Amino acid sequence: MTKAPLRGMSVPDFVARYSFGTWRPQKGWKPMHVTKAEGVYFWEASGKRFLDMSAQLMCSNLGHQNEVVVEAICRQARELAFVAPGHATTIRAQLTEKLLDIVPDGLEKFFYATSGTEANECAIKMARLFTGKHKIIARYNGYHGSTATAMSLTGDYRRWFAEPIRSTIDGVLHAPECNPYRPVPFRSASDVIDYYDYMLKNEAHVAAIIVEPVVGTNGVLVPPDDYFPRLRALCDQHGVLLIADEVMSGWGRTGKWFAIQHWGVSPDILVTAKGVTSAMAPLGVVATTRKVADYFEDGWFAHGHTYESHPLTLAPAVAAIDEYRRLNLIARSAQMEPVFAAKLGALKDRHPSVGDVRGKGMFWALELVKDRASKEPFGTFKDKYARKPMVIDQVVAKLAEHGVSMIGWMSHLVLAPPLILTEGQLDDCVAALDEALKITDALAKG
Repeated sequence: MTKAPLRGMSVPDFVARYSFGTWRPQKGWKPMHVTKAEGVYFWEASGKRFLDMSAQLMCSNLGHQNEVVVEAICRQARELAFVAPGHATTIRAQLTEKLLDIVPDGLEKFFYATSGTEANECAIKMARLFTGKHKIIARYNGYHGSTATAMSLTGDYRRWFAEPIRSTIDGVLHAPECNPYRPVPFRSASDVIDYYDYMLKNEAHVAAIIVEPVVGTNGVLVPPDDYFPRLRALCDQHGVLLIADEVMSGWGRTGKWFAIQHWGVSPDILVTAKGVTSAMAPLGVVATTRKVADYFEDGWFAHGHTYESHPLTLAPAVAAIDEYRRLNLIARSAQMEPVFAAKLGALKDRHPSVGDVRGKGMFWALELVKDRASKEPFGTFKDKYARKPMVIDQVVAKLAEHGVSMIGWMSHLVLAPPLILTEGQLDDCVAALDEALKITDALAKG
């Protein structure tokens, strides 16, 4: 155990006492003391090793401590650690060139922020300035970040905490998400497009629709094949921008560089972060079409901050893109899709509490239900908001006992490991799930 830094406390106790834990009441927070991470594993201070099946926050796509990315950060620190964003740098040009080769067709100009949240703030501001309209349509069960604009876009319980203190913004409308497992009240998941059409016919001043192409923490919701072509056509029909939030679903996670590429659709604005540096430096990216970019030739680009285009965030992104290519991880993610489908599908066959298995590439969810017929979940947003004990937390704790770290959310588990995960390591995860799911099986209707 590492010696306590101050006041005779252990590291976890000191951290909990003097720094804030996010998205939680502070009482009872007992953070794990992580001392090492490498590849698909990380270690706590006791020496116990954990298989990282959610890549921390679905972001360490290359695995932990990738040596090429580490060296890129060190080299850039020695060459040019910082310069104000009004200057050009070689590393900024290099990253831009690489992005032009991999982003969806038609995206040609970039803004470099320091998080996905902040990138979404910028994207919304750009959409409003470009269109001269102020309303934004987002989706329920979407998550776009924690600052005022991004929180307003968010369609889950995390927004509820912010609303009474007016830390959200006006002009955001929410529409149903695309959920093939729970399409009610629609006949199918694609019918929600008709709802968008109805909204756009009855709302004026709509600037943009923002969506996660594959919804992340709220369920790894994969749309049917006609969803995005229809949404793209609808946006064009009504003169509304389409913004793709690829903070979580980008960077090989679904078997393409960006998830929206599965459906042959290009957005007007794409936002990404997380895997762009494999989370080894804080970088968010906003990519726009030339049409959007050209507005700001004479129109004022009313955005910016000190750490924009920070060299120490750009250098690891250049190295990360090279590593995705060298290791062939985009194709590998696609190749692992049927492996995940088979092994997780077999879990569903063995465990009556598994209501649905869904995913794309190496981005999967197991939805746990009390009853497959009714699809009743073990926990909801309202339960979490009311701070009720959550069954999913028991499942996650049991997985941890077996050396597997995985994010559990309301009533589902998110499997989004580093893209270097082997089939044998996936088998280790499945073995741990076989044990942990006994908890929900005991509570499920037979």
